[in-house]
Amino acid sequence: MSPRPAAAPPVPLVVASVPADHPYVRHLSAPADALPGTVVRLPDPDPDHPGDPTRTAHGRWWPPAMLRPEWVPARDVDLMHVHFGFDDRTPAQLDELVTALHARGRALVLTVHDLRNPHHTDPALLRAQLDVLVPAADALLTLTDGAADEVLARWGRRPTVVPHPHVVDLDVMRRVRASRSAAPTADPRVGVAVKDLRANTDVLRLLPALEALAGDGVRPVVSIHRATHRHPRDDRAARLVAALDDAAARGTIELVVHEPLDDDDLWSAVAALDAMVLPYRFGTHSGWLEMCHDLGTSVVAPGTGHYATQGADATYAADPDAPDGEGADTASVVAAVHHALAARATGLPGLDADARHAQRVAVARAHDAVYRDAVRTAAARPARAGASEGAA
Repeated sequence: MSPRPAAAPPVPLVVASVPADHPYVRHLSAPADALPGTVVRLPDPDPDHPGDPTRTAHGRWWPPAMLRPEWVPARDVDLMHVHFGFDDRTPAQLDELVTALHARGRALVLTVHDLRNPHHTDPALLRAQLDVLVPAADALLTLTDGAADEVLARWGRRPTVVPHPHVVDLDVMRRVRASRSAAPTADPRVGVAVKDLRANTDVLRLLPALEALAGDGVRPVVSIHRATHRHPRDDRAARLVAALDDAAARGTIELVVHEPLDDDDLWSAVAALDAMVLPYRFGTHSGWLEMCHDLGTSVVAPGTGHYATQGADATYAADPDAPDGEGADTASVVAAVHHALAARATGLPGLDADARHAQRVAVARAHDAVYRDAVRTAAARPARAGASEGAA
């Protein structure tokens, strides 16, 4: 009997990822040496020229031109995969996008990264946006079981859970983790990043705990963008800057004022810390958490959102609805930091580079399966009521 011929590799799917130029999205595809390419992701279109869908973005992808309904018939794709970046789209505009996709038989895949927008104090807009996207999607994904359960409770659909892939380049991970000692130093450094002080970032309420930690032999390091420090944009930012300056003058924190960092400088700064405290009042998941673990830095997160099931090393009690500067339990923050530092005696947190490589291959396979199921679902779907050739 002659041997059965090998099965032909699957035809690559053409995917419009929103956005494409983001480390999370780039790492949804397997490393080139590990798995044949089964997905072709289109580059982000230039947001300054939305009328030309073939013009590639350079350095800035927001606002995503792919979310405009007129973009849909301009490019031949198998599916659109929406991650984030739809902050400026109204629910009605997203409904127009869904109509355009359905009119052409295109599949829509949605990863629910956020159930609470970290840039908005009012959760109503994201809820309304998801009220359009979640029911309309041919497939749903999210990063944790907790988030999947929340989506199921809200919308009656449970997403496929696929973990967040690595953020830091694998070769950098190998080098950094090989050079790090797991056990904390005699004066462990614990960081908090203000960056440009987005809506969910509240460092002011952590200051009492940071100063208490300084009395325990811990070195709190608070970093902030130079523009935010020098020119606070509102009273909230001004109060924080004044409090940070006072604490730095007392010597209870180390205040680092810096320009926005490129990847290499950011990774070096994070790798110099034993632990990072996430200063979020509200949120869902965190790419910052993944980056810290890639570099062997422990993560202390609030007990809100789904940071705990994403893999935070310790959590502290905090009220997501408390006023700015309030709602964090100081004793809980201090205890969580000490717990995370003590746990380092058993090894660096997070997966090593080889495990992240294997995880990334599994993540790519999972996405390929979800994509192909979504394309089949879209092909069998009747045209959406109200869809027209004009929308297509």
